[in-house]
Amino acid sequence: MRKLMVEEMNRLSVEEFKNSDKFPYVIILDNIRSLNNVGSFFRTADAFRASKLILGGYTPQPPHREITRSALGAEVSVAWEKAENLLEPIAELKLQGYKIFAVEQAEGSILLQNFEPEAGSPVAFVFGNEVEGVSDEIIDACDACLEIPQFGTKHSFNVAVSAGIILWKYVEKKIT
Repeated sequence: MRKLMVEEMNRLSVEEFKNSDKFPYVIILDNIRSLNNVGSFFRTADAFRASKLILGGYTPQPPHREITRSALGAEVSVAWEKAENLLEPIAELKLQGYKIFAVEQAEGSILLQNFEPEAGSPVAFVFGNEVEGVSDEIIDACDACLEIPQFGTKHSFNVAVSAGIILWKYVEKKIT
């Protein structure tokens, strides 16, 4: 066994990525403070072909050296927009038929292993601040909360790690 060289991985160019079909989901960031986490979201959005990334509240936006450092250039390939007030794009997504899911530990949350997206219905996943989580007003605007089961002593994952887990689980259902 040997590791593949980058040239052997048949990755899309930025232009090919921009013109490619995306999975029917949007990532929404609710007041993420870490530039490195924002960059990680861009990189994960690229890897799992997200339709769009919405940077909400005080979430930093490109161009920024620290975002680029962890995004490795994905901030150029992934469609994104900035929204000071996330209630507006969430309402617009709902009008377009999206189901909105906050990734949060909450009463009545859906455990990730039980999550079954409706066929033909696009979704948006909201990820919250590293300390406070998804804000209450945003949770109230969502259709449901998704929770990643955890079995250790800590009560949460890093938000960018949570994105990798949630988005892979969603994309896996679309490709199988």
